Amino acid sequence: MTEQLTPLHQTHVNLHARMAPFGGWLMPIQYEGILAEHQHTRVNSSIFDISHMGEFELRGPTAGSDLERLLTQRIDTLNIGQCRYGFLLQDDGGVLDDLTCYRLDENRYWLVVNAATCEGDADWIRSRLSPDTTFEDLSPATAKLDVQGPTSRRDMEEALGVSLPDLGYFRSTAIDLLGIPCLLSRTGYTGEWGYELYLPWDEAGRFWDALTAPGRIKPAGLGARDTLRLEVGYPLYGHELSRDRTPVSTSRGMFIDMEKDFIGKAAVERELKEGAGRYVVGLLLDSKRAARADAAVFDGDREIGAVTSGSLGPSLDRAIALALVDDGYTSPGTEVEIDLRGKRLPATVVELPFYREGTARKKPA
Repeated sequence: MTEQLTPLHQTHVNLHARMAPFGGWLMPIQYEGILAEHQHTRVNSSIFDISHMGEFELRGPTAGSDLERLLTQRIDTLNIGQCRYGFLLQDDGGVLDDLTCYRLDENRYWLVVNAATCEGDADWIRSRLSPDTTFEDLSPATAKLDVQGPTSRRDMEEALGVSLPDLGYFRSTAIDLLGIPCLLSRTGYTGEWGYELYLPWDEAGRFWDALTAPGRIKPAGLGARDTLRLEVGYPLYGHELSRDRTPVSTSRGMFIDMEKDFIGKAAVERELKEGAGRYVVGLLLDSKRAARADAAVFDGDREIGAVTSGSLGPSLDRAIALALVDDGYTSPGTEVEIDLRGKRLPATVVELPFYREGTARKKPA
């Protein structure tokens, strides 16, 4: 299958980015290098092309009640301009996707979904809407640029010649930038202060050039995006979350409102009561040697789970991993071993996040 291209594909090629398939798209993995891009994001600010993600708009008098039934998060308490993270579940509780819901107006909502699940999400949602709810897939016309890092506000204001509004965490607002109507939000995926900028597909190049021109905001690829999210313990669909299990093993009930009805609730309720059997934990390794996804986790000769995501944690200078392990091995301080091609790597269960100095909830410098 031929991968889809973002509107900035040629820009990435011109910057000599290393490109690779991801979620059905050909995406930039790194430019200068994952470690350099990771550290620049932690200290300064970086720009990520995230145009492969999907955006759906739901409108109408029944849009809110439909989303209430489809999603695990509470919708009727969302204020206009507020965003909320949660899950889209199958009838059996398996995770179809993790997503963010934006309330843009009284009866107007956006869903921001993962690239690999976008088409399936659209079909699932469309088939379960009331007649008075209008669904529109805005993905083909919408580009998404993420500027992340503690200096992102200052750097964006300098690059675009504007004063950005004071946005709270998980808030959004409509804004005109470079003469173009955009949606600006502050949800983040790196643990740092930052912004998501939704804009017309054919304007992506102009915004990228304007934002990077002063030289403060540097390009970063999906490699650094992955190490950044792993350090703050955020799940990745297809790794920590999947159709094969409910979100209980990953979220332990967070981002799920059990006071309302939603598709998949019975399975979630059962696991919250009876236990999921295995849960996602953070593992801090004794060295910089990283464990990769699917590597088995052991207690002596007993296999107790498997790694779901693993990498060097550049901010920690240690290898880190998320792993799905048996319930009896989830307490911080529990010592385990990870099998890496026949060699055992010692690791310790730790509380998440691994990295605790992020600026996402702090006032910008």
